[in-house]
Amino acid sequence: MLPYFSIMAGSLTLEQFERELPQRHLAPLWRVLAQLAPAEPMVSAVPWHWHGARLAEELRAAGQLISAAEAERRVLVLENPGLPGQSRITPSLYAGVQLILPGEVARSHRHAAAALRLVLEGEGAETSVEDERIAMRPGDFIITPSWAFHGHANPGAEPVSWLDGLDVPIVSLLSATFTEPDPRPRRAAAPADGDALARFGSGLVPLDFERRGARLPLCYYPYERTREALEVLRKRGPWDEHRGLALAFVDPTSGGPPMPTIGTFMQLLPSGFAGARYRATDGAVFAVLEGEGRVEFSERSWDLRPRDVFTAPPWSWYRLSATADLVLFGFSDLPLQRHLGLWREERE
Repeated sequence: MLPYFSIMAGSLTLEQFERELPQRHLAPLWRVLAQLAPAEPMVSAVPWHWHGARLAEELRAAGQLISAAEAERRVLVLENPGLPGQSRITPSLYAGVQLILPGEVARSHRHAAAALRLVLEGEGAETSVEDERIAMRPGDFIITPSWAFHGHANPGAEPVSWLDGLDVPIVSLLSATFTEPDPRPRRAAAPADGDALARFGSGLVPLDFERRGARLPLCYYPYERTREALEVLRKRGPWDEHRGLALAFVDPTSGGPPMPTIGTFMQLLPSGFAGARYRATDGAVFAVLEGEGRVEFSERSWDLRPRDVFTAPPWSWYRLSATADLVLFGFSDLPLQRHLGLWREERE
């Protein structure tokens, strides 16, 4: 008998009605409305911090136990304790630290997820993005756009490690995940001669430039240039009381973010800086490149040293301070949130 007629006959209670709904692949919204539309974000991710020195030790151990060829990518995933088993550092982003040893090659592949690299330690390695080979030096920021073939190699004499950031959770949510190995054993690439940097990274664009497809014209932002810009601007300000001096990376051909789902930025906090409390809906990941300082959340805090990584979950209050000039690289899903009209911040 249909529920309507049972109700008319006075033989069906609300409890019975709700219990029968799943059999018809239905559910009562009134039971879950508070979870689906809360007064403010309900975030499972928690603030967390990874010591750079300990990460280096774990990477060295991994380097002794598994080769780059066996692993394809020798990476330790930075997994948020509030999101166990999900390979997420924030609800929408993945992060990991990767190591490549002298003489190793990590074969080329491509995937739907877009990726970024922030070199943490060592020199002599290189990454290839399609037909461009890019030397990797500490502090350099490198982008692998969605569906671009990319591989890594280390013809140098020392181990090289970097921070990976990807929009894997976003792509997975949309069921748009694809991965494909490069059919060639090692993709041919031109030497790292700075061609793209000269064409697009000097405030200039070729006169006949026309964007074709989603490929980025510039995938490489050397730390030397970024650091120089921060140093020049520190003498002129303006300084933000929450973030210090913060600069966002941009696509020089559009003025917008280089990646549609991930925003990237660099911050300089001068020695003695004591920031005010801040929170925003974009969960952020930070890596320390220089200096010393501290990050304080509502219930925990950590001292910061070079090569440390920490995360500020969405809508979590935190403040930053510096005891020696502190340089931070950060990334979050800010561009996507802004595009959707969802982003919000609060300052104290």
